[in-house]
Amino acid sequence: MNTEEDSGSGNAVAPTPMVRVALVVLTVLLFAEAALMVGVTAWLVMELLVDEPSSLASGLALTAVSAVGATWVVAVAVAAARRAPWARGGAITWQLLQLAVAVGAFQGLFARPDVGWALLAPAITVIVLLLLPPVSACFARPVVGAED
Repeated sequence: MNTEEDSGSGNAVAPTPMVRVALVVLTVLLFAEAALMVGVTAWLVMELLVDEPSSLASGLALTAVSAVGATWVVAVAVAAARRAPWARGGAITWQLLQLAVAVGAFQGLFARPDVGWALLAPAITVIVLLLLPPVSACFARPVVGAED
């Protein structure tokens, strides 16, 4: 067996050096997003314990949603590192949610363009990388019954 088949991609063709770089950048960005979501969740938990929220129910709900999001992004990042076929759809879904939050950060009374750009740049980068045909092929399901 070759190393590509061992990694779970099921593709017999080894990726080119440029595709390998794209896969590394993609994986690093997904793990960075996962680490930040875990950090946000930890910060929200600390805020609940240290500070008195104006609404305990809202604070708990926001922390729970953040924890679910963090769990999802960690799972997607690990799956992308393993090139699981479902990781591509999960990563694109997360990036679209991140784009929506970024757009919201650019507008309104408490607009934070710095946060908007920090969310927008990696989201667009990950979407573009995932839609590149050679990268997309690395996440393709193996063809059943195909023999080399």
